[in-house]
Amino acid sequence: MNQKYEHYYVPEQSPWPIIGAVALFFIAVGAALTVMDMGKEGGNGVYLLYVGIAVLLYMLFSWFKNVIHESDQGLYSAQMDRSFRQGMSWFIFSEVMFFMAFFGALFYARMFSVPWLGGADNNAMTNEVLWPTFESMWPLLNTPGGTTTQAMGWQGLPLINTLILLASSVTLHFAHVAMENNKRTLLKVCLGATILLGVCFLGLQVEEYIYAYNDLNLTLDAGIYGNTFFLLTGFHGMHVTLGTIILLVVFLRIMKGHFTKDKHFAFQAAAWYWHFVDVVWLCLFVFVYVL
Repeated sequence: MNQKYEHYYVPEQSPWPIIGAVALFFIAVGAALTVMDMGKEGGNGVYLLYVGIAVLLYMLFSWFKNVIHESDQGLYSAQMDRSFRQGMSWFIFSEVMFFMAFFGALFYARMFSVPWLGGADNNAMTNEVLWPTFESMWPLLNTPGGTTTQAMGWQGLPLINTLILLASSVTLHFAHVAMENNKRTLLKVCLGATILLGVCFLGLQVEEYIYAYNDLNLTLDAGIYGNTFFLLTGFHGMHVTLGTIILLVVFLRIMKGHFTKDKHFAFQAAAWYWHFVDVVWLCLFVFVYVL
């Protein structure tokens, strides 16, 4: 009795993972050197950062191209589709853990470190070794160097960006419904609107950073509050950028007639990632801006 086995495509060795790792290394080193070179002349860290970003974009689009080509050739089976779903699920789970680490640092600083430094829980002598203007409060606006900063309020740009991301989740949901009902025109309009909303979010975040640096004196070296603020919002901005790029690639594929109402996992994966980014921002808005 002959038993029929499902075809499972095994791709050739790919250079893109190692190229992506090199790009991330350049970005990490370049970002660190850029921060260290702030206020100095002749720093080269920013150039290494730009090289890393360029290499990363090259890797992303090249890898996308390979996967799209393999899919168009019909090389993927149902098992491969399940593998993609599992891989994307684990990737998003790893991203959840990534942000949990930073939220954990924020929680520890607010709930334990700062109160302890202020003398709470039998640490009455701690305050004597700190700078004279230290106050046990959050946000911690005075630094050992004598710098005074201001907290970023939740009104204005942060609130607008929150509404923008919420609106983008709605337009993306309607795009998904349009995909499942084979309404290609509505799909293009809603997905295009989602991408535009993502770009608007990034533009307003840049404006928010300029305002923080110039008007609030809120910088990366403005103590633990400045550190946690820019790390959390900055890494989230990087994820919004990546999500926007993924949605743009999906949009271009839709314009070329790719996907059907039954086979569109690339679109689903992009939607999962975008909704995850939106949920992270809601947590950021509550714990970083409001509370």
